[in-house]
Amino acid sequence: MIGIDTNVLVRYLQQDDPSQNGKANALIGSLSSDQRGYVSLITLAEVVWVLNRKFKLERRALVQIVDSLLRVQELVIEQADVVRKALYLYEDSKAGFSDCLVSQLGRAAGCDYTVTFDQSTAKTAGMKLL
Repeated sequence: MIGIDTNVLVRYLQQDDPSQNGKANALIGSLSSDQRGYVSLITLAEVVWVLNRKFKLERRALVQIVDSLLRVQELVIEQADVVRKALYLYEDSKAGFSDCLVSQLGRAAGCDYTVTFDQSTAKTAGMKLL
């Protein structure tokens, strides 16, 4: 298995840097059931953040991208079931993806709830205001 960092996934998804696109494409293209790529939760959260902030992609496009990554058999997404639940919450709310991920990771770990000082997050990501 090969760990894949945020910048490699962003280059592959956006094709925005001619000096790096080819390398990213070659790596992703070389993945197989015998040599899979690993995407951590941190990497996934960073990818969504970069695509939203730098590339101005909207929520619908971000949902489609994460959903597509979850469907790639040659990729192992850390805690994919939790990511799916966070993605559903993100799609149906105004919460940020990372907030949805934090909320769903807490649930998966057996937390009764997750607390926050952020009023908006408490309302939209299913957390409780502290």
